[in-house]
Amino acid sequence: MRTFFLTTCLLFCHLTIVAQQTDDRFISYVTTPGAVALYWKDDKGLPLRSLQNLKQYIEKKGKKLAFGMNAGMYRPDSSPQGLFIDNGTIRQPLDTLSGGGNFYMKPNGVFYTTTGHHAGVRTTPRFTPHDTITFATQSGPMLLIDGAIHPAFKKGSANLNIRNGVGILPDGKVLFAMSKEPVNFYDFAQFFLSKGCSNALYLDGFVSRTYLPAQDWKQLDGNFGVMIGVAE
Repeated sequence: MRTFFLTTCLLFCHLTIVAQQTDDRFISYVTTPGAVALYWKDDKGLPLRSLQNLKQYIEKKGKKLAFGMNAGMYRPDSSPQGLFIDNGTIRQPLDTLSGGGNFYMKPNGVFYTTTGHHAGVRTTPRFTPHDTITFATQSGPMLLIDGAIHPAFKKGSANLNIRNGVGILPDGKVLFAMSKEPVNFYDFAQFFLSKGCSNALYLDGFVSRTYLPAQDWKQLDGNFGVMIGVAE
């Protein structure tokens, strides 16, 4: 019996260490849906582009940026690729076309929040814009679909990159994450799965940046389209 308990303890400790090592590859942030906003342009209609500019924009309004991250993919002129809903207004329509690159790796999807302080991640075919949506950004591919890792992802893939994404936790809160080091799609999706997400969306790759001063992570550069912000 003593040997059994010792073996069980050693196994538990080993799994805990492995989990901690895995988590150390990512920086993550959890928040309520109502705290999330998407930003593209300043009050003069000029693209904000960087987290530094977003931070200054928020501060001019008498608040501070608690969390910032690039959102969905964008074109060279910083305009959103695919759907972008800004405070209930559709700035760019849903993109249901086919093409090359990560955005068009089907199924792609949409992250959105609603006026009822709900957040969701849905595949593009399952998503319908409606008047209760506050913010939305489209990107691709989906990382998790109904609790399963995207079928195109391969365990052990050598396709490594810095990556960021968003998932919905079982309690309805929003989980944002970015890898601190290059990882493949499978491992990135596995991170969201390990946190209990059923659906998660890839946002972007090597360009990704995160500003999270509470965890002493302060990347303020970048040249983005839409960005995610939580202001306090």
